[in-house]
Amino acid sequence: MYQYSQGKSTTQGHKAIPEGCYEEEQGRKGFYGQVSHIIKKDASTKWTDIKGPLRPHLFDLVEMKYQNGHWHRLVYNSDVVMYSSWNEKTEMKPDTNLLNAFRNADGDTLYFCHVGSGHVLTEYGLLKFNKGTYINLPKSLHHTFVFAEKTQFIIIESLTTSYREPDRGMVGRNGFYDPASFGKPDLEAMHTFMKENKIDAHEILVKRLEHVTHFSYPDSVYDTVGWKGDYYPFTLHINDMMPIVSHRVHLPPSVHTTFVANGFVVCTFLPRPIESDADALKVPFFHQNIDYDEVLFYHDGNFFSRDNLHSNMMSFHPAGFPHGPHPKAFANQGKKTHTDEVAVMVDSVKPLKIDPNFESVELTNYWQSWMKK
Repeated sequence: MYQYSQGKSTTQGHKAIPEGCYEEEQGRKGFYGQVSHIIKKDASTKWTDIKGPLRPHLFDLVEMKYQNGHWHRLVYNSDVVMYSSWNEKTEMKPDTNLLNAFRNADGDTLYFCHVGSGHVLTEYGLLKFNKGTYINLPKSLHHTFVFAEKTQFIIIESLTTSYREPDRGMVGRNGFYDPASFGKPDLEAMHTFMKENKIDAHEILVKRLEHVTHFSYPDSVYDTVGWKGDYYPFTLHINDMMPIVSHRVHLPPSVHTTFVANGFVVCTFLPRPIESDADALKVPFFHQNIDYDEVLFYHDGNFFSRDNLHSNMMSFHPAGFPHGPHPKAFANQGKKTHTDEVAVMVDSVKPLKIDPNFESVELTNYWQSWMKK
């Protein structure tokens, strides 16, 4: 379709917004499809009440009650499931340490390390992780975590497809992150690590259709002597990502896409310089993400577009819910030169459901946070 305009409008989205007005972006397919920018006298978040299922949600994962090693489901649909798990430090004995292996036959598993560190034994070799590491474990590859300290994961399970790299488009093959920065499994290092720590594993727990089957073996399940191919586990750390920025205009969240799967994307927001043009919007723009449910996990830093947030919180904005920066953040734009926040976002095409147990840590008055004090 062709672009048309009426009344007050801008020639470039998110710049030169008429004084005293607000811009709202309405777009399809997340930020990849047709889009229009509406100039309004007031923000689309000026509601006085919200009744019904499209209210926004905010959860405090600090308040969750965890079972060691258990995947606690947060939100889900038929494409993607998000979990949180706490894992105690792996206590090593001076003699033999028999550990179980785990295989997810339901889907591909993307772990994000919120806090903690350790190693992952895989059929392909040893991987290391620490705070801020993504660990991609493809479907049906068994693995064992050895935790060096207490560790929390946010787990994103893709039920229908493998994770793949985003389309880099004009920025080229190395945009946002260079595939050379993937942490690759080291087979020799794994065998050395297992020998030095007297680790062995004779049992694999396989998750399929939410049931677990135990496979027992007479000797080690980590007996690979070599491999080749392009189907293997890997890691990616946030320190190896280079945010795509523009000093002149605020770019859409889609430029921060880290992984893509059928029905959803995973994005990573990292510290970056704030736009410097005098007429540029310097906070996330008001928008309706018409086709996607949006989940944002607040990992670290100062979340400048939101009030009263702390690390280990998660927001959920359903499709059809117009949203943007809180009034305080909008009023204070221009007072900072850089952001220092780190967050992980999942945008899902199919509507997400909230696990009933997760509702126990919801801050139910979150929708009021956009109301001017």
